[in-house]
Amino acid sequence: MICLGIESTAHTIGLALLTEKKQILSEVKDMYTTTKGGIIPLEAAKHHENIKDKLIKEVIEKSREKRIDLIAYSAGPGLAPCLRVGLKIAKELAEDLKVPLVDVNHIMAHLNSGFLFTEAKNPVFLFTSGANTQIVSLEGKRYRVFGDTIDIGMGNALDKFGREIGLGFPSGPKIEELAKAGKYIELPYTVKGMDLSFSGILTSAINKFKKGVSKEDLCFSIQETFFSMLTEVAERALAHTGKNEALLIGGVAANKRLCEMLGKMCKSRKSKFYAVPLKYSGDNAVMIAYQGILEYKNGRSISIDKADIRPYERIDQIEVFWK
Repeated sequence: MICLGIESTAHTIGLALLTEKKQILSEVKDMYTTTKGGIIPLEAAKHHENIKDKLIKEVIEKSREKRIDLIAYSAGPGLAPCLRVGLKIAKELAEDLKVPLVDVNHIMAHLNSGFLFTEAKNPVFLFTSGANTQIVSLEGKRYRVFGDTIDIGMGNALDKFGREIGLGFPSGPKIEELAKAGKYIELPYTVKGMDLSFSGILTSAINKFKKGVSKEDLCFSIQETFFSMLTEVAERALAHTGKNEALLIGGVAANKRLCEMLGKMCKSRKSKFYAVPLKYSGDNAVMIAYQGILEYKNGRSISIDKADIRPYERIDQIEVFWK
């Protein structure tokens, strides 16, 4: 079986062809970026619409296998205008090719990509994307959220800070690079039980920048603070669940300093630490194709006329029926 995965939840539109034996046949993607401001949903959707035909052609041409047996698309959560572009592609191709269609939860695909790209078996997941920062564990037949952000996601907080100091979007890699030359400046540290709050830390860092504190020192300090908070609640989750594996997924997983801190914590607990590879830490279509295959092989698909988007769907609303 060969599945075409379609990802379009936010700034990235991507397509990938994956076999049920986990062989990546081809993958293409393109990202909406700005020099000022963050993601403007309608503009990102226009970007996706303008590039989609080119990407569809490329993903097929780059594959050794020209057939498609299944189509999976990211139905949510995400930005509705962007999600609709992926929905449109999926419905049109499924109808033209007369193949089954699977509507995938984007966060579920992120979680399960850990099993595609690492050797983790039953981990505590640390999901750190733009809009999300969650500590998740599979308990029974559902992924339970043990900790969450109570305001904004870590990735969005880093991007907003980056925009405020003139780094453009996305800012994460630039912040990581500037942090290498910085030293620690005290910022608030906000952990409330198992939940995290980033907005006050962000405000404090921006105010310090306006008062003349260097970009390098603030980039170093905001990373150290954010990542220490996540490491603290991750350790608590490992202790609570009794598990001995931690798996970092989502776009912020690309940050080497975060991986270093989590790795040291796991080592001290005699636990294993995994992170999805840099190339697949952010939004990608391979994970959508993989999730689509998992669900279809276990009896789930959706008719074209019922296919839709679910911009606000939570991970703990979905039964994990394929395990």
